[in-house]
Amino acid sequence: MTTTDSGTRPDAPLPGAPVVPDRPALEGLESVWRERWENDQTYAFVRPEGDPAAARASVFSIDTPPPTVSGSLHVGHVFSYTHTDLIARYQRMRGKHVFYPIGWDDNGLPTERRVQNFYGVRCDPSVPYDPDFTPPAKPDPKRQVPISRRNFVALCHELTSVDEKAFEDLWRTVGLSVNWRGLYTTISDDSQTVAQKAFLRNAARGEAYLSEAPTMWDVTFQTAVAQAELEARDYPGAYHRVAFHPTAAGDPVYIETTRPELIAACVALIAHPDDERYQPLFGTTVTSPVFGVELPVHPHPAAEPDKGSGLVMCCTFGDLTDVTWWRELQLPARVIIGRDGRILRDTPDWIPSGATGAYDQLAGKTTFSAREAMVALLRESGDLDGDPKPTQRMANFYEKGDKPLEIVSTRQWYIRNGGRDEDLRRQMLAKGDELAWVPQHMKYRYDNWVSGLNGDWLISRQRFFGVPFPVWYPLDANGEPRHDSPIFAAEDSLPVDPSSDCPPGFDEQQRGVPGGFVGDPDVMDTWAISSLTPQIVCGWERDDELFAMTFPMDLAPQSHDIIRTWLFSRVVRAWFENGSLPWARASISGFVMDPDRKKMSKSKGNVVVPTDVLETYGADAVRWRAARARPGLDSPFDEKEMKVGRRLALKVLNASKFALGYGTPDPDAPITEAADLALLAQLRRVVVEATEAFDRFDYTGALDATERFFWQFCDDYLELVKERAYGSMGAGPAASAHATLRLALDVVLRLLAPIMPFVTEEVWSWWKTGSIHTASWPTEAEIDAAPTAGSADPLLLDDVATALIAIRGAKSKQKVSMKTEVERIEFSGPGEALERLRLVEADLRAVGRLTGEVLWAESDTPVTVEVELAEATA
Repeated sequence: MTTTDSGTRPDAPLPGAPVVPDRPALEGLESVWRERWENDQTYAFVRPEGDPAAARASVFSIDTPPPTVSGSLHVGHVFSYTHTDLIARYQRMRGKHVFYPIGWDDNGLPTERRVQNFYGVRCDPSVPYDPDFTPPAKPDPKRQVPISRRNFVALCHELTSVDEKAFEDLWRTVGLSVNWRGLYTTISDDSQTVAQKAFLRNAARGEAYLSEAPTMWDVTFQTAVAQAELEARDYPGAYHRVAFHPTAAGDPVYIETTRPELIAACVALIAHPDDERYQPLFGTTVTSPVFGVELPVHPHPAAEPDKGSGLVMCCTFGDLTDVTWWRELQLPARVIIGRDGRILRDTPDWIPSGATGAYDQLAGKTTFSAREAMVALLRESGDLDGDPKPTQRMANFYEKGDKPLEIVSTRQWYIRNGGRDEDLRRQMLAKGDELAWVPQHMKYRYDNWVSGLNGDWLISRQRFFGVPFPVWYPLDANGEPRHDSPIFAAEDSLPVDPSSDCPPGFDEQQRGVPGGFVGDPDVMDTWAISSLTPQIVCGWERDDELFAMTFPMDLAPQSHDIIRTWLFSRVVRAWFENGSLPWARASISGFVMDPDRKKMSKSKGNVVVPTDVLETYGADAVRWRAARARPGLDSPFDEKEMKVGRRLALKVLNASKFALGYGTPDPDAPITEAADLALLAQLRRVVVEATEAFDRFDYTGALDATERFFWQFCDDYLELVKERAYGSMGAGPAASAHATLRLALDVVLRLLAPIMPFVTEEVWSWWKTGSIHTASWPTEAEIDAAPTAGSADPLLLDDVATALIAIRGAKSKQKVSMKTEVERIEFSGPGEALERLRLVEADLRAVGRLTGEVLWAESDTPVTVEVELAEATA
């Protein structure tokens, strides 16, 4: 049990009678308690005393996802983060020192896009820095003002600081019990130091490397894209049946392509080795239409005989299959698409002199316009067989982009991840086996991703607001960078920015001049930084004591769509740097879908804004609904369900007011009555069930058990014992009811506290000192320790529910007051059930106004009740 500074148990009763408001209300609870929790530092991480390694067992550490502050949150985000908070609060009540950090993922492309649109600017590194720059008074996203990189980065910092305040306010309203005073950002000096240091060590060990290679490229954002960021989407196109001509005499052969604009980049034709139609062509050459370039014909098992004509172009590069063929067949590179997504303006040297005029008709055009021009050329040459046939094809997109990706040859930094190393791939799969998964079936997503990797992890981006690579390149006598001789920063100099800092042994006068140096212009992919969140938050290489206490972490909560990115990348980095998993368990949330079971997104217009539902229903109702969404399962959102959660929160207030309305009971008064003993027996079972569920990270199961008990407590038990509690049967039976009410309320509030923190804290404050959230989690032992006289079957309460339903139903059916007396009642059912009901006959007589005859008839059927009312009175 934790204690306050004065040594008082935080769950100790207040002196005197409870102070219960006349009219308890949910309104305003969030603002009152979030301020109190902050002032009291209720959720601050307190380091356990003693040896850090030994103290590790008493710590529960969580690798909280840092939300991207440049975006907007919807109710799905609230649900996912609430799921983590449920576990954190439970572990805290179990006596753990909960290390629960929060941070903002504030760099990268989403932030740049938001800054561009918000201020009406764009970054142009060639523009000089303007210390007096002021953004346009009327920003126009379509006519963005070019500004220097330094000015642009300053605006990124300015806007993210505003967004971060809004995000923090939302999370505080939701009631996240994170350690706000440990807030971090992925662009901070600390984070940059960690990211740059880890990169330097990766490079030193050969895990990171620089390579010129075909790269997935987004022409809109002018940046490379990693495999994990690809998104396959339907894209309209058309099949064009195009003739190629064998160099030796013979009829033309046909390919069917959706990208005729790449014919000038064709390096070979390919067919399946077993395709008898093209076996005579293998080892021979053909000439391309329009351009007349001689091309080899090769067999390859990746060709699909049943797709199109079965004969396909290999272009450099139309898709990832082209890259595979180019590598495996050692074909030449004939790239015609530039980084801007347009056909290169200079005629390539492989185009024959007689075809330069045709190429000129494509040069400088976008791929879409070049496609139209190429179709016209094919018609003119007679090499287009028939009209193009419209189709829908799958194309790779950057997950944040709206144009198909191109493949261009660029120089990029990579980190090995098993995509080209079978030994490393096996190690990564083994790490997935070691990791505990909640739910277990999510492991298959990890396994499928790792097994399907086809290349290493591309970590460089051609952007501006991010962590720069701590690398410079010497310039040769012609002023060209020597990329094969990078100059790496010293670890004790981090963080560095090579665009403004100089490498060891150089000065600023040597920047950009022959014999001098140039800084690496790229920044790290945002995943390359957030892949190190365990190292960032646990103080790796900066706070050895904290790192020993918190790493490897206990829990990695996240949604299932970023298993391939955030989860896997953290496993890779921790394995390289620490030789271990970064955490023991991954807990995976599902999506919150709209009522039609479609994923919420701004583009679809089906997003539910969290502030709206929080203001309407309150945080506890929203958290209750979040807890109903089981780990790993998608959950459709229906706002009406929030009303159920709000009703539960209101019931907690009102039932608590009733339970506390009898003054301060005698702590030594024995619990003697059958209904009271039955309630405690059932409560004991609930405590065990909820605890076991939370220990399985099944917060939904814990809520189910607790809520089921709570409604029976309110609807049946409170109704049954209220007359006795008022003293109608004497002091002893009343004292038994009072003691039971207090004990049951004490326990059930703590069971609900992780899920509904505001209303439970409010009620706790009426009669206890300290916070309920630092009180101990209830155990069956404390129920067993209650002063009881005897025991009772918990099934008694189910029998009582049947009896009360029948009595209420009879009176409702005849539209009479619930105070109407019952002249005769007969209970029928199994003997053991009747015996149980006889034990509470006095309570039933009081609550049901049973003034007449009570009969008992044993039968083999479930309990039934026949009610005969006295003559109705006004």
